[in-house]
Amino acid sequence: MILIPVKNLDTAKQRLASVLDQPARTALAQVMLQDVLARLAEWTQRPAVAVVTSDPFAVELAQSHSFEVIPDPANPGETGAIEMATRLCEARGVDSTLVIPADIPLIQCWELEEIMAQAPQEGSVLVPAGDGRGTNAAFRRPAGLFPLRFGNDSFKPHVATAQATQKSCIVLELPGIAIDIDNAADLRRLISSSVETRTQRLAREWGLADRLTLAESG
Repeated sequence: MILIPVKNLDTAKQRLASVLDQPARTALAQVMLQDVLARLAEWTQRPAVAVVTSDPFAVELAQSHSFEVIPDPANPGETGAIEMATRLCEARGVDSTLVIPADIPLIQCWELEEIMAQAPQEGSVLVPAGDGRGTNAAFRRPAGLFPLRFGNDSFKPHVATAQATQKSCIVLELPGIAIDIDNAADLRRLISSSVETRTQRLAREWGLADRLTLAESG
């Protein structure tokens, strides 16, 4: 099962506060989620998809794609949400989980297919963020093979924990999945990408490239 944790979008992307006000940050988070779920909907050979959230926008969007919604009323953050959803998957007898974030709008179907093609019968596949610090995709089989602990420096601990299971751990570098949007540098990488997404169109409508330049010069 593919799990996408989504926190309360009304307070999303605080690290972009120097560039965007909160309504704009919420709109950005919403359109990134639209891109991620749209790409999953295009992937014809995908496993089942569940959005772990209680955010109204995310719930409605997931349902529009006929994806499952796993309610997350406590909203404890990405780590707590995935821990709860993983326990649910295990209780259902789900074979594997693939966790991806909601803020990787450049994700491509071929990247998801590559993860599944490389996935071991028992073990994990981990995809780092572009800076090598965060984890932007984590496949586990069995579904709860090891706990996931997300944060700015989660990738190396995830690799160490995966290897400690003594099961195969495969690391893949995937360019679209690598770009999560957390800061001004990420926005620049998004704007310069040749991949066409809703998020890029919104960034151009807002004139974000010029706004970033002004913010940096100021």
